[in-house]
Amino acid sequence: MFSNLATKMAFKKMGLPSDPLNSINSVFTTSEPEPPKKQPKKLTKTNNNPNGSTSVPGPGQDDPDQKKATWPAWMSIKSLPLTVQPWLTPTPPPIPIADPPRVGDLAPLDSNRTLTLGGGKLTLVVFLRCVGCAFAQKQFLALRTLATKYPGQLDCIAVSHSSPAATRKWLDLLGGAWNVTIVIDEDRAVYAAWGLGLGSVWYVLNPQSQVAGFKEKGWLGASVAVSLERTGVWKAGSGGGLAVKSEDQEGPRQMMVRTNTMGNGAAAAAAADLGAGIKEEGPTTLMGNKWQQSGCWAVDGRGKIVWGGKAARADEVMDLEAGVAALGLA
Repeated sequence: MFSNLATKMAFKKMGLPSDPLNSINSVFTTSEPEPPKKQPKKLTKTNNNPNGSTSVPGPGQDDPDQKKATWPAWMSIKSLPLTVQPWLTPTPPPIPIADPPRVGDLAPLDSNRTLTLGGGKLTLVVFLRCVGCAFAQKQFLALRTLATKYPGQLDCIAVSHSSPAATRKWLDLLGGAWNVTIVIDEDRAVYAAWGLGLGSVWYVLNPQSQVAGFKEKGWLGASVAVSLERTGVWKAGSGGGLAVKSEDQEGPRQMMVRTNTMGNGAAAAAAADLGAGIKEEGPTTLMGNKWQQSGCWAVDGRGKIVWGGKAARADEVMDLEAGVAALGLA
C-alpha cells in the first residue's frame, strides 16, 4: 500500500498522471461521446402573464391558446354564400319523422294543425324539395295548372320549407302562385308529420338524378339568392317560423307561415330577437335544403289519402293527373 502511495506521489512531482498506463490505453480506446438523451417534453398549459411569469390557468380562467384556436368570423358557416347553405345538414325538425301516409290512411295532422284536410274538400298537397330546384319547379307548375283547371273543385296546396322571402321571390320568378295556397314550414315539422325527412346521398346524387339535373334549365336558386342579398334579407334574418299569417295583395294566393311550437314567453323572446340577425349556429333556412325529401298526396273530402307518396329520387316529378283521377275529377 505504501509503495503504491509513494509511486503516485513521485508521478505527481514529475507532472505525470497517477495512472499513466490507463491514460495511454484510453488514447487508443477513446470513442465518441454519446449524445445526451433527450427528455420527453411534458404537455403543460401555461398562461403568459404581462410580468413574464407563467402559471397554469385556474378554474374560470380563459386559456389564451384556446382563444387562438377559434375560427375567425369570416370562416363561420354564416359567412358561406347563400347558394352553398342549402347543401349543409340542417337542424333536425322538432318532432320525429313519421311514416309516410299510405292510401286509405287519414291525412296526418301536425301539432299546430297547419294542414287540416278533409271537411268535404278535395285536396292535392305537394311538398316541395326547395326553392330554386328545377324539379320542384316542374312539380309546382303542374300543381298550378291543375288549380286553374279545377277552380272551386280542387284545393291545391304547396308546402315550402324555405323562408317566406325566398319562397315569395321564387314564385315571382315563376309568374305567381295563382290559385295555389302556399304554406311555409321552415322547421319542417309538417314535413316530418308526413314522413318526409332528409334524403340519403344516393337519393340526391344518384346517376339518374344527376343526368336529369344537367338537362334541366329551371335552376333559379342563384337568382333567389342574389335577390335576398340585395334586399338585405340575408342580414336581417328570416323570421324563424313565428306565428305570422299574411295574404298577398296580387290575387288569390295565400302564404301562411307555420306557427311556432314554442310557448308564449319563448315566442315573445324570439320575436324580440328578429332584428338581431340569423343565429350563429347551424346553416340558415333561408333557401331551404337540398337534402329534403319531397312528396305529393291526394286527399278526399273525408280526409283520407286516395293517392300519393314520397318521391323515390330527388329528380322525380310525380304525376298529379293520377291524383286528380283518384279524386274522381278526371
